[in-house]
Amino acid sequence: MAGFFFCAANLCQDMPKTQHWQWYVEEFAPTEQHHHAIEELFVSERSAFQQIAVLRSPVFGKMLVIDGDTQSSETDERIYHEALVHPALAAAEDRKNILILGGGEGATLREVLRSPDVARCTMVDIDERVIGVSKKFLPEWSAGAFDDARAEVIVGDALEHMRVRQDRYGVILSDLTEPLEDSPSNPLFNDDVFALIKSRLVEGGIYALQASTAGVHNAALHCKMARTLRRHYAHVASFFTHVPAFDSDWAFLACSDRVDLARLEAGRIEAYCARLRGESFFYDSETHRRLFSLPLYLRRMLASGGDTF
Repeated sequence: MAGFFFCAANLCQDMPKTQHWQWYVEEFAPTEQHHHAIEELFVSERSAFQQIAVLRSPVFGKMLVIDGDTQSSETDERIYHEALVHPALAAAEDRKNILILGGGEGATLREVLRSPDVARCTMVDIDERVIGVSKKFLPEWSAGAFDDARAEVIVGDALEHMRVRQDRYGVILSDLTEPLEDSPSNPLFNDDVFALIKSRLVEGGIYALQASTAGVHNAALHCKMARTLRRHYAHVASFFTHVPAFDSDWAFLACSDRVDLARLEAGRIEAYCARLRGESFFYDSETHRRLFSLPLYLRRMLASGGDTF
């Protein structure tokens, strides 16, 4: 999603105001915006890669905003992060070694480490400031995961990490931004990159990624991503859920040559969930069934021919 954020230096002068509020305005399109009232601005800074801000909304609590786009909110971040992580881990035959691409807030890492089967989780994020800001202002997101002995946190380029290191993973999770034309993630969506990612999976391993929006008006990019990944995996399953802070239905993809996550047995999911440390907020076997029950319009779009990367 395209968006903009008014930084602290020009908050008072430029941000739209009502009688009581200043506002963070997220622009989805030239004709579509979502406004969040701001109770408090904790930080607004530019790293070497992007604009980073943490603010508090009266509706969603603390929010992480990068380059004008909402990344996660205190109220519902567990919906997004549990959906990204747990269907893949529930389906995986090998959970010992997990790789996260991106995920600087630490919440994806937190969810992975809830599984007692995980011996090591490597997280590679290019922006050290996102990690630092999240540790300072959003410690609830990681909930101690950065200090877990099983966590290996690397600041650097995720693709370079996979080229240099020969590790193999039972699950690779991509929490990178979606590949819009003006996004730094756009060059990462090509056959060479997908072949590299697959080469770092154990046989039958699972690659799961956040995959843009799934509304009737904005699912084209998601379908393009799914069509591209079908060239690389026998099973590419779309799933989605509504994330209120995103003001949209948010989609994911799960890719494997061995398992179709849309057909995962309830008993297997329940056995996996029963072993998780801590209490889940969103994901269980019933939620899994709902995640993969796609509406007719989306099934038709996914089945039709169209653009690929």
